[in-house]
Amino acid sequence: MKTFSAFSNSSLSTPSFGTSGTPILIQFMGRPISISPDTITFMEGEGNYTFIYTNAGKRYLVSRTLKSLSEHLTDNFIRVHKSYVVNAHYVVEQLVHERILKMAGGKEVMVSRRKFREITGILDHSYLRFSA
Repeated sequence: MKTFSAFSNSSLSTPSFGTSGTPILIQFMGRPISISPDTITFMEGEGNYTFIYTNAGKRYLVSRTLKSLSEHLTDNFIRVHKSYVVNAHYVVEQLVHERILKMAGGKEVMVSRRKFREITGILDHSYLRFSA
């Protein structure tokens, strides 16, 4: 996961779907599965637990913190809130006045007030639609 100062629009212009990074291994229904970071649309942290949302519409509950899972992510992931990390390739729309990012699949993610300007600058590229 990149820090805000290391992010540039050029790193978002070419999707890195071919370079998936380290898969995240989790237990689901009593069996281990691996999730490629490229299939993750966003992650939502709640204390020591994290919900992982995928592009297939699935949600997995993992008993690890958002920070520990972020270590396995590729450069296209952005921490937009203390409870959310989003994959920039799955951001469909930004609702500026509400500080909300609409993700592929219809989910909405809040952007923190303190990070809003930086996130807007990072996501300000041609394939993202902005609504006022």
